[in-house]
Amino acid sequence: MVIASELHEGMVVRIESQIYKVLELESKAGAAKMGGVVKTKMINVRSGRGWEPHFRPQERLEDLPIDRRQMEFLYADGDGCTFMRPDTFDQITIPTQVIGTVAKFLRSGEQVPVEFFGDEAIAVVLPRIMDARIARTAPPSHSQQDSAWKEAMLENGLATRVPLFIAAGEIVRIEVSTGRYVERAHADRKRTA
Repeated sequence: MVIASELHEGMVVRIESQIYKVLELESKAGAAKMGGVVKTKMINVRSGRGWEPHFRPQERLEDLPIDRRQMEFLYADGDGCTFMRPDTFDQITIPTQVIGTVAKFLRSGEQVPVEFFGDEAIAVVLPRIMDARIARTAPPSHSQQDSAWKEAMLENGLATRVPLFIAAGEIVRIEVSTGRYVERAHADRKRTA
């Protein structure tokens, strides 16, 4: 058991027989007679649905042990992504709804950490920010407006918004969980944590 004030990002908890992974959290201290609150953003690891519950700081939650294993990504189809254990060659398929937008950043043959609860795969762990190439976008414009954005399609099929000066073919850094543009990538940088 863990109290809500001790929760941290990446932790997995069971609430009313459902298993959730903590994506974000924010603790707010109480004033006078008011108690504090722990605001969270969670995802149901089986359905992929988001949830934003609030907890009292001393509320007890059941934390679950997670096992992290290196697995090789093989391929994605309409229903899920297939991974293989390099040591045993056992294959598992994780539903795409559970993986979420992370699935767009997986590359065939790449080894990635996969989190398990018992024998059930519940998450694929990638760096928070990854590089992706712009497949198509409007021609670059070097106007004086730094706050203007345009639509762009990445090679992995994800749509995002980029600054006007970005051209097709350039590599940009993208926040994996949201698909948001972060910055133009440097030529010597492949992936970051």
